[in-house]
Amino acid sequence: MLIGEGKSALKAPAGSSTFAAMLDDRSYMRDDSHRSRWSANTVVMVAIIVCFALQNIASFYFRFPVTEYLALSKGGIEKGFVWQLLTFEFLHGNLGHLFGNLLGLFFFGRTVEARLGTKEYVKVYLLSGLGGGLLQLLLAWLAPQFFGGFVIGASAGVLGLIAAFALMDPEATIFLNFFIPLKAKHLLWIELGISLFFTLVPAGRGVADAAHLGGILTAIGYIRWSMHPPNVEWNPLKARQRKRELVQAASKAVRWRPRSNATPDVPSEEFISREVDPILDKISAHGIQSLTPREKEILEAARAKMSKR
Repeated sequence: MLIGEGKSALKAPAGSSTFAAMLDDRSYMRDDSHRSRWSANTVVMVAIIVCFALQNIASFYFRFPVTEYLALSKGGIEKGFVWQLLTFEFLHGNLGHLFGNLLGLFFFGRTVEARLGTKEYVKVYLLSGLGGGLLQLLLAWLAPQFFGGFVIGASAGVLGLIAAFALMDPEATIFLNFFIPLKAKHLLWIELGISLFFTLVPAGRGVADAAHLGGILTAIGYIRWSMHPPNVEWNPLKARQRKRELVQAASKAVRWRPRSNATPDVPSEEFISREVDPILDKISAHGIQSLTPREKEILEAARAKMSKR
């Protein structure tokens, strides 16, 4: 079980025009009066739940062969059931399978959508599922004795979202089983390692590891090569420069100079991430005028520290 700590999408700031312009170029900061009350992530979660209910009703009451027509399989694709590359992502084997994927969507999907915007979120999710399905099919044709079964579940898409989250915020803390802290980047390596190992060494454990691997690799490829700044700060040096620009713009806008004996020290990137990022988020949500004297001091100290780098 995973819990992720990430940043939420916020409205455009109400303070400095310079700072507003720097944030407004991000898709998730633009206001859209026609936006649905439901996020795409919520729609996906509801769709998965509804499909799970329909799947069981159709199988139990109507004896409809759900697996044959809607689950992904080598045989189904050979018969021309190409829609299986999409429909398999909305079927689940049991409540535990369903609940695990819903948790992943809840904790990671909403953050990825907030950071990337709805369109990019949908692309990452669907492409990850498609990439996972295609890798599973490729291996099914190459080694049907190990990968020839049917595949169901949203795991490929969910793992793709987790990969996207880890790439965007690698230092974010993830809690395994609610209490074991782990960096997002380390979680990505663990998920990637497990999926790769069991794809290379099929253990018959009833998990579509190849689909998981395909979903993760597809998300990594899409984030790394297909998306452009400022949506995703892949290069840590660029990300640091971007944060420096935001802090400097906000610091100038508040027109505040703290007392020399009150300036807090900024010892590390961890301090900046813990103390400065929430201040930038607060400016985005409530405007520069909402800052307390202490927050202004921290912001100015961070600007001074960054300007020396």
